[in-house]
Amino acid sequence: MYPSMKAELAARDGDLRLCLLLGIAAWFLFLDHVPHNAVSLLTMRNFGFSGATDLFVFVGGYTAAILYGRMMLERGFVVTATRIFKRLWQLYAAYIVLFVIYIDLIGYVARRSRASELIGDFNVTGIVDHTIRTLIHGLLLQAKPLNLEVLQLFIVLMAIFPFVLFGMVRRPNVTMAGSVGLYFAARQFDWNLSSFPDGRWHLNPFCWQLLFVLGGWLALSGMNQMRTLRTLQELLVLRVAAWLYLLFALAVTVAGKFPQAGGIVPDLLRDAFLPNDKGNLAPHRVVHFLALAFLFAYMVPRDWSGFRWQMLQPAIKCGQEWLAVFCAGVFLSFAGHLVLITGPDSLAMHVLVSFAGILIMTGVAYYVSWSKRQDHKPAFRTQAMTGLPEEGRFAK
Repeated sequence: MYPSMKAELAARDGDLRLCLLLGIAAWFLFLDHVPHNAVSLLTMRNFGFSGATDLFVFVGGYTAAILYGRMMLERGFVVTATRIFKRLWQLYAAYIVLFVIYIDLIGYVARRSRASELIGDFNVTGIVDHTIRTLIHGLLLQAKPLNLEVLQLFIVLMAIFPFVLFGMVRRPNVTMAGSVGLYFAARQFDWNLSSFPDGRWHLNPFCWQLLFVLGGWLALSGMNQMRTLRTLQELLVLRVAAWLYLLFALAVTVAGKFPQAGGIVPDLLRDAFLPNDKGNLAPHRVVHFLALAFLFAYMVPRDWSGFRWQMLQPAIKCGQEWLAVFCAGVFLSFAGHLVLITGPDSLAMHVLVSFAGILIMTGVAYYVSWSKRQDHKPAFRTQAMTGLPEEGRFAK
């Protein structure tokens, strides 16, 4: 099994589809996180049951399995676990910096602009009456500032990933079955983590782990499973069924957002699928995302020539540097919201704020990528590079 798994992981290493999807997810999360942004009507969540968060979590699990799966097969559990926890620490450190600066910035702007509603809009009301307690609970991932819930979820998922990966490498189907069982048990018994000052996590990690583990399971699938998946993709009836489900999800979503168009979907069906339970990851949401992934994998192969298009390079670069881009997007979403509530409320302003935010996020990605390349360059040119003998170099 291991040689087959190693071969599959080696073939998937450097898959630009993952970078492209992560970049698009980061852009969509930014647009969705700017309240009342007209441009956000163009993001995934308005065309079906699933959204950018689903894409972000699934691709994150898929990418992590590729990156750390080969390491576990070659170097063992202990080394791999330490590398995962190192990455976990980076994510947690990024969250802490974001959390502290973010809530302080919101409080400062709310006081200076006398827009006290900002504190409520961004779920940081506790910072006014219980500053120290809010900071402590924030360190424990129990605070709920708006727009940080995705990063909180990702931290928890990465914390359990060494054990999930250990099971995936040895008993992938059993581990996947355990994830499915946990998902249904959490929905049945209403399991979730508590938050401060009240309530529970907006994104239930007991449910959302399903997409993360599913991504890892598909990344670590052996040759037999991959042949089965490719055979299924070639079946016209399955592709038609996937398209029909996507069209159905689109009709239900449009009917829910625009009551005047409600006649296109019977009330019974609309009430059954709406409101869309994002917090506990509704089953029809999972099916919708899998239909999207199924069709995307069929239509966009790994060696797709479109990856060389210049217009896609910014999204790919943002996917490669997703953590820095996500952090920038959190601050930019707050800045965009502030601009929209203090400036002219026009479609042109919404487009300008959205375009400027994506442009800045892309600039951050290119800068981080450039900075990493500088770290790997030698500080001084070697003798071979200069072509001069040791004495000659210093004599000059």
